[in-house]
Amino acid sequence: MRIRRLKLTQSNSEKMMTPAIRSLVAGTALVAGLLGSSLARAADIVDTAVSAGSFTTLITAVKAAGLVHTLKGKGPFTVFAPNDAAFAKLPPGTVESLLKNKAKLAAILKYHVIPGRVKAADVAGKSLKVATVEGQSVSVNGNFGVTVNDAHVIQPDIEASNGVIHVIDTVLLPPARGKMHH
Repeated sequence: MRIRRLKLTQSNSEKMMTPAIRSLVAGTALVAGLLGSSLARAADIVDTAVSAGSFTTLITAVKAAGLVHTLKGKGPFTVFAPNDAAFAKLPPGTVESLLKNKAKLAAILKYHVIPGRVKAADVAGKSLKVATVEGQSVSVNGNFGVTVNDAHVIQPDIEASNGVIHVIDTVLLPPARGKMHH
């Protein structure tokens, strides 16, 4: 009988440990699975923009300017991405003209990129000047939503493996170099 009690005690102990261990293993596997799959699915800025489907003009411009490799790079980058509707607001012929002028196109596109990963919450309640990859600064205002110069961020914080994309409703045009105030 005494041996039987030990067996019962041991089996009760096993029964108590097994669910705890199973929960721990299952929880660890679940977290690893969620993190692993989200990391595996995280696309770079270019692939994220392509899959969104509303940036065909931007992607065409990035390719024409030779910036695909840069935007697929390590980063991190914050991109203010004008959607197709934003490009459509430009005067007729502007996009076609820019596609033929690689240097000017590249400068305009780089004016939409800032180094680092900046989320909308990082600028909430702030008004700042932020240097772009192009070299000149944009005015970012996070007091009522987020605006960049005259563009409104209409969809913030689209995560990419090498940065973050903020969809804007207007193409940003850098000021002419001669008109810059120092």
